[in-house]
Amino acid sequence: MKVVFAGTPEFARVALEQLLAAGHEVPLVLTQPDRPAGRGMKLQASPVKQCALAHGIAVSQPLSLRLDGKYPQEAAAARAALLAAQPDVMVVAAYGLILPQWVLDLPAKGCLNIHASLLPRWRGAAPIHRAIEAGDAQTGVTIMQMDAGLDTGDMCLVEALDIAADDTTASLHDKLAEMGGRMLVQALALSAEGRLQRAPQPAEGITYAHKIEKAESTIDWAQSAVQIDRRVRAFNPFPAASTRMGEEVVKIWAAQPERHSPAGAVPGQVLAADGQGIVVACGEGALRISALQRPGGKRLQAADFLRGHALQPGQVLGDDRLSVAAP
Repeated sequence: MKVVFAGTPEFARVALEQLLAAGHEVPLVLTQPDRPAGRGMKLQASPVKQCALAHGIAVSQPLSLRLDGKYPQEAAAARAALLAAQPDVMVVAAYGLILPQWVLDLPAKGCLNIHASLLPRWRGAAPIHRAIEAGDAQTGVTIMQMDAGLDTGDMCLVEALDIAADDTTASLHDKLAEMGGRMLVQALALSAEGRLQRAPQPAEGITYAHKIEKAESTIDWAQSAVQIDRRVRAFNPFPAASTRMGEEVVKIWAAQPERHSPAGAVPGQVLAADGQGIVVACGEGALRISALQRPGGKRLQAADFLRGHALQPGQVLGDDRLSVAAP
């Protein structure tokens, strides 16, 4: 199969590597323009671009694919590159641009998408984060025949994966990326033989995984310990759950929910702070924090963190005064 690949982050790079390892011809890769990144904010190529260049594949990085949009010249150049590539199929994985109808119609076998959820649950930009945040027992990968809607196309292959109690977005991402690449290779093999079947998505159970915003990172200690634990795991590695400790905002990287909290404890109140972790009262239950990070510092285990940042039982997180809770 001659495949044009469109993707940007690490999730997509894994799929591209498996696509190439399976022997498919990839004459062209589409990916997002280079973005400033790192401490120096230097322009950095996406993981997909780095992979493509390493394999000697031509790369196109249009700001838009809309021929009648804000960047018509870039869209026209991308269209010329796609026409020259003459793909049998286009594969899309976390690309970051909406595909207009002319792109969907260009490949002979259309466009296949690798989506990291069990559609129609968690259509949209952040399906891995939202599945963990919601407490889903399972997620998975759907290989979908793309149409003009937002993740609304027919399903071709679906495979489920259990979400472990300690899974973070980072760990679940890696599992789903490998699964997605393997399923893509399977889908292309079936497509080449004319045996790739399609089924409409169910009309029931539709949810949307809205983009993760930095403003969501602040912990609301009035929530239950179970809810907060899910958010800590969902927001690892981005944007990282955080809470105020006095004048500092500290990132929380790892925690475990505990069922019981003393009667009368204030949400956010520190119940214990020792080598076993920092136990904080929640709206229901308590959370034992095991890994934290001060601004500009390194990620530390709770015992190491407490050596340089004294916390006393009774203090309240989320309060800029670290006030002592009423007895």
